[in-house]
Amino acid sequence: MVAESDTVATPITISERAAKRLLALVGVGSGSALRVSVKGGGCSGFQYTFEIEQGRSPADQVVHRNGATVIVDPVSLEMLRGAEVDFVDDLMGQSFRVKNPNARSSCGCGVSFSL
Repeated sequence: MVAESDTVATPITISERAAKRLLALVGVGSGSALRVSVKGGGCSGFQYTFEIEQGRSPADQVVHRNGATVIVDPVSLEMLRGAEVDFVDDLMGQSFRVKNPNARSSCGCGVSFSL
């Protein structure tokens, strides 16, 4: 199932697991969203950051799925185009992760990547 978006073309998607986990964290109708951004650093050059936020910039890309909201700033969006935000619960722990088709390589924990 494709995530609904505020724009015609959805540049990122949210997995069903990520939507469920985000709603469990913030609650339905809270107005809070998961901000996904890319910063310089990490062992592979860039790293993903995840923050729960209330506010949004008019330039942010906003994507919805099953009542959950993810926001991405325009600079990060260029590196995340086509990516999926997922939630995993494995031996490394529980975390949001990005499945990024633009990443040429990533570290073992999946937090940093290179283009």
